[in-house]
Amino acid sequence: MRWIHRDSVILCDHDGRVENRPSQQWVTITAVPVLVDDDPEGRKIIACPNYGPTIKACSKTQNVRVGYSDWLRIDGHRVVLSNLEGFTNGTPPGLVHHTVRDARQRFLGADR
Repeated sequence: MRWIHRDSVILCDHDGRVENRPSQQWVTITAVPVLVDDDPEGRKIIACPNYGPTIKACSKTQNVRVGYSDWLRIDGHRVVLSNLEGFTNGTPPGLVHHTVRDARQRFLGADR
């Protein structure tokens, strides 16, 4: 698993892109801030194509199910890893996920 940073690609199941906003600036990978808990939660999803009369497009991420390191922390916050998985507010409720598609770095990895 790779560490996730601001430029990593996180998408909903329909390929809408999550807007990453790191809450810390101390630790970077090639000058790009690393994400920590709960940076991936409550973030805007841009351009989710899943919409229609009875369908709600993904517009925000919700709680993360997995993807925070058990061991690695920055200022007490767990580092986000590439196995990140959580839900979105899109339809059908409780079934649409957001996941990492590309960590955009190959320097730092972790087992958990």
